Amino acid sequence: MWTRLSAIAFSLLMVGAACSSDAATDEASSDTAAPAEQNACPAAGCVVTITEVATSGSELVVTMDANFNPDISKNHIHIYWDNFEPEQVSNDAADRGVEQGEWVPTDAAPQFTTEGVVSTSVAGESTTLCVTVGDRDHNVIDADAEYCMDVADVMS
Repeated sequence: MWTRLSAIAFSLLMVGAACSSDAATDEASSDTAAPAEQNACPAAGCVVTITEVATSGSELVVTMDANFNPDISKNHIHIYWDNFEPEQVSNDAADRGVEQGEWVPTDAAPQFTTEGVVSTSVAGESTTLCVTVGDRDHNVIDADAEYCMDVADVMS
């Protein structure tokens, strides 16, 4: 009799452990999914805009507004002068049928100070600064989702 009762108790214990193990796995899965969701584009797509531009010495401080949390290893911002099209400021420019341009990838939102290939010293004739969204591979997510601002007043 004790043997049969022990077997039933053991079986119930194993079923309970399996159920709690599944719950722990489900909790772990949802925890690991959270960081990706935090960087995912909303249903309407990732959007970034320039809201203000000011000077800092000879460079520009660009204030941006994004509807996602920029992360350089995930979705982030590509900033560039308008002598390039959004399709060009992408690692897959050749696949898009265009010559690759120059841009700076950044997650420095809400503010970014121009430098490198977007320094005012290399702007040339351009007075329009643009932003678009890139993915973890530095490919532009949506070339139609470009935002540009004329900064001629600030540069003079």
